[in-house]
Amino acid sequence: MKKIAAITLILMFSLQINAQENVILENLNTLISKLKSEYAPDKRVALWDVEVKKEGDDYVLVGETNLPRAFDKLTSKIKKNKKVMNKVELLPAKSLGEENYGIVNLSVANMRSKPGHPAELATQTLLGTVLKIYKKRAGFYYVQTPDMYLAWMDDDGLFRVNKSQVDEWLNAEKVIYIKDYGFSYNKPDKNSQRVSDLALGNLLKLKQTHEDFVEVSYPDGRIAFVEKEFVMDYSEWLKITKPGKKKILERAHSFMGIPYLWGGTSTKGMDCSGFTKTVYYMSGVVLPRDASQQVHTGELVDTKNGFDNLQPGDLLFFGTKKTKEKKERITHVGIYIGDGDFIHASGMVKVNSLDKSKPNFSQYRFDNFIRAKRILTSINKNGITTLKTNNFYNGDNL
Repeated sequence: MKKIAAITLILMFSLQINAQENVILENLNTLISKLKSEYAPDKRVALWDVEVKKEGDDYVLVGETNLPRAFDKLTSKIKKNKKVMNKVELLPAKSLGEENYGIVNLSVANMRSKPGHPAELATQTLLGTVLKIYKKRAGFYYVQTPDMYLAWMDDDGLFRVNKSQVDEWLNAEKVIYIKDYGFSYNKPDKNSQRVSDLALGNLLKLKQTHEDFVEVSYPDGRIAFVEKEFVMDYSEWLKITKPGKKKILERAHSFMGIPYLWGGTSTKGMDCSGFTKTVYYMSGVVLPRDASQQVHTGELVDTKNGFDNLQPGDLLFFGTKKTKEKKERITHVGIYIGDGDFIHASGMVKVNSLDKSKPNFSQYRFDNFIRAKRILTSINKNGITTLKTNNFYNGDNL
């Protein structure tokens, strides 16, 4: 009987310990999930890859994040529990040293969903853009763009720098390339050797001005010459670049016929949100990268009774409407022109209509219209920043 009682006691004690361990594990998983919901609800712009593992009698938090506030909160919540160890890495990785920034070194740098050239093209970034670098793997860097997008860029796409070099680049006199597509040369002569191609919106450091060319330098120090008529002083361009209905539509129509490219955000090829983003960028406005992000910005336009309230420049969003079984899904975006017409990247940049009487009417887009957002009334509010006010572009809080 004594032996049975002892076994029973041991079993009860084991069950009690297991119950306590389950409570600790559950609490930790709840904390991890809560912090993810609070600080990283969109994995495209925030990294929170954290989990808990059991090692002997201890609980170990492992993974990585680029969110200092979430990391600090996690640390403060567990510091009193001696059974919990925090081994989560706060990026950037220490192996990067002080060179944890990059400046895009190609006319258009491709960014991929995984560290490999066969991986999906997630987005593109233009020459002269400053990036945050978080880690490196297999010849690719995990970087964050000024619109906060996270993806992988191969090491030829950027030039690594430290913070002081970033500041020097941002404060240097620069020119912006204003032609859709062109080249730079190793002499002030367009028949000389090309240094690289160039695309609309590229930024280069100005060295000196010649009669018909400007002498510029790339982030990696390469020297080149660009035809003067195709560049503007970047500071002056910023001063005169103001978003307005007319300018937005002029820029949108200038891209007519450019082919659709999944992940494209340049004049070499654009997807639907890459098109809207580039149109607004060249008017000094910073939009989020994807249509499903852009839809959460701006001012809602009332379209319950039709399209009469729409104005030129409004963003039109399309996708799958919410049902009892499925969530709403935004899959496409275009720019309203007026009179029922809109311009968008679908196969190529083209104009379609929501007016059933017009030959370019799109039944598919009409059926899948979700809502419209007005960007031009939301400058510096409702999720919309400008090149002048965006902290990443002007160097604040990098």
